[in-house]
Amino acid sequence: MIIPTCFKGQKVVILGLGRSGSSVAQSLLNAGAHVLVWDDQETAREAAQEAKFPLMNPNSLEWEEIDHLILSPGIPHHYPAPHPLVARAQIEGLRPVSDLEVLYKSQPQARYMGITGTNGKSTTTTLISHILKENEAQVEVGGNLGIPVMQLNPLKEDGIYVLEVSSYQLETSPSLHFNVSVLLNITPDHLDRHGGMDGYIAAKRLIYRNTTSQDTLVISVDDLPCLTIYEALKASGRLQLLPISTCKVLSDGIYVKEGILYEKSKPILNLKNFERLKGQHNWQNAAAAYGALRSMGLGSEAIAKGIASFPGLAHRQQVVDRYKNVVFVNDSKATNADAVAKALACYQGSPVYWILGGRPKEGGITSLKSYFSTIEHAFLYGEAASSFFLTLDRNVPHTLCETLEEATEKAAKIAFNDQKKDAVVLLSPACASFDQFRDFEVRGEAFCQYVQKAIAFEQKKA
Repeated sequence: MIIPTCFKGQKVVILGLGRSGSSVAQSLLNAGAHVLVWDDQETAREAAQEAKFPLMNPNSLEWEEIDHLILSPGIPHHYPAPHPLVARAQIEGLRPVSDLEVLYKSQPQARYMGITGTNGKSTTTTLISHILKENEAQVEVGGNLGIPVMQLNPLKEDGIYVLEVSSYQLETSPSLHFNVSVLLNITPDHLDRHGGMDGYIAAKRLIYRNTTSQDTLVISVDDLPCLTIYEALKASGRLQLLPISTCKVLSDGIYVKEGILYEKSKPILNLKNFERLKGQHNWQNAAAAYGALRSMGLGSEAIAKGIASFPGLAHRQQVVDRYKNVVFVNDSKATNADAVAKALACYQGSPVYWILGGRPKEGGITSLKSYFSTIEHAFLYGEAASSFFLTLDRNVPHTLCETLEEATEKAAKIAFNDQKKDAVVLLSPACASFDQFRDFEVRGEAFCQYVQKAIAFEQKKA
């Protein structure tokens, strides 16, 4: 755990006691800060008392005496409306910050790599850290990836923090400076938290707000928002730019053509050889990782070797099991239509038994209509089931289910009975998990258990 001694003696309020909030509370208490915590959930407050975190009284707090307000990523500070306690703090001129801000202020000597984008952040972050570790670099990896940054180890000047950064965290980390930053893509997501698409793009642009002419931004040029950002930055000459693409040939960047990764038109690696980096979206992740590591001075052969040994990431097109004619794939991290499109594109030509549902996001699945003809059968569950039912209508055979367990059971049964070659039972939900599960990871783990149960049932029949 990192002990932020620079906060010793300062008065800090921590709002939100999830993984990041609890870890930063403990680290600040260890550093000698005067800490007060709050969470709107009673169960979280009870856990805080068990951990001996000092609970504040939100109705009697003297905000003018507080030095810092640390905010968990899930708590709004602007759109659709600021949390009431945040609003009161802002009246006193107190700007909410994240645990990443605390990390950077307490560990300014290390180097930092930041990865953001709508999709692919976790895979790219994990791939980069894997390659660095394979090359014996001193690396700590965390952030939005799931490991709270205050639980990481302190690093010296030769150490590298590799951080996945969400749009929420970027908005509340005003000092954070990345030596190498990566912007993978920008498609509509979290629009309610940013007041629309313009606000969301503005949040993603914060990844490079503190960069200098010595720093590098690795940026995709395959979507319009990122291309617009790239062209504006190139004209300004403000920082070093390294463009990447999976659909354009770039004379001065990294690109992938027909599965081959090129650097300045020189072929480097055939990405089609790697099952765990399947699909064009993963080729983008590999190109981004390659570009970021080249910017850090790592050789192309070392990077290629690291890509080849990458074990993959759970909940991102994770092959759970294979039995008879069916492969079961856990893509629980696909929480929006754009991510699902990338998964469905990987299985064109195979009969897909698609499991989707949960808490719907803006836009639904209407953008996926071009893939409907490739779906053998869809299984809808959760809060989104009724709206998805209307979208699919007569275009795709579908079954309404109450739970993910029921959907998995029915998808496996029909896939086994159909006996079609190379069948895929794909959990790619296009939704948040919060109607039935705490997060996408718990949802994915549950799916893996349901798959094993379905296979065991089929085995008993044999």
